[in-house]
Amino acid sequence: LNLSLLVSPPRHDGYHPIESLVQTIEWCDTLDFEDVDERSDIVDIDHPDIDPERDLVARALAAVRDRGPFPTQHVRVTKHLPVGAGLGGGSSDAAAASLAAGEMAGLAKSEVADLAVGLGADVPLFLVGGTLVMSGIGEVLDPQPPLEGVAFAVVIPEFRLDTAEVYRAWDRLEGPVGEALPDRSLPPSLRGGMPLRNDLLPAAISVEPMLAEFMAEVRDRWGQPVALTGTGSGCFGIFASVEEAEGASTAASDLCSEALGAALRPRGVAPVYVGEE
Repeated sequence: LNLSLLVSPPRHDGYHPIESLVQTIEWCDTLDFEDVDERSDIVDIDHPDIDPERDLVARALAAVRDRGPFPTQHVRVTKHLPVGAGLGGGSSDAAAASLAAGEMAGLAKSEVADLAVGLGADVPLFLVGGTLVMSGIGEVLDPQPPLEGVAFAVVIPEFRLDTAEVYRAWDRLEGPVGEALPDRSLPPSLRGGMPLRNDLLPAAISVEPMLAEFMAEVRDRWGQPVALTGTGSGCFGIFASVEEAEGASTAASDLCSEALGAALRPRGVAPVYVGEE
């Protein structure tokens, strides 16, 4: 989740410098790897809108192969994270694929991190995880003290938003600034730091006006502020416990395609080997 997302005008290469307070949460896709006797890697993704051959997972495997050999893989990606919701599902999948392939190829973690930057600006954060300040175009990571007394209710509307389209709208609107959440509405561990605002919210609403209505309806249910993560369409609220977050997600579930209460994840992507619990 982007708890805060401060955006600057684009650089000469078209990328927008950002400063973002990021928190990984316990909601993720799973990738299963199997050695196969084939000439090239096979990637299967259980989502009709994703082309496996163009997905970041396939690019991650190819990038690692440029550094070192490893057995040809059949990778099955089971999607749990919604596509187009600003939750970094594709980037976290790429990070997981890089980590697994890098281990099979005998690469050091520093080499895997170098490869991750070339796959996408926000891929490296999923190798680290926890509470981070992300800057540059996403490649500069500054780990922060872990948050305490915080959980999140995450709600996903029926519609989705395209990242590039939202950034184009932000440029067209001449760089609007989002409204910051008031300190009094935040738990102590989030007070007094970076303003918790998303500068892309006005642009996202201009692309999809239903977002404003959705956020207002959820805010009425919760009786507290609702924030946008990334370019959306996913939104979240901040609560004191997972139990409270789960109750809030249930209260808004009829408005959403998906809703859940999520605990903090103190690490990034991680392997689970066959036979492990």
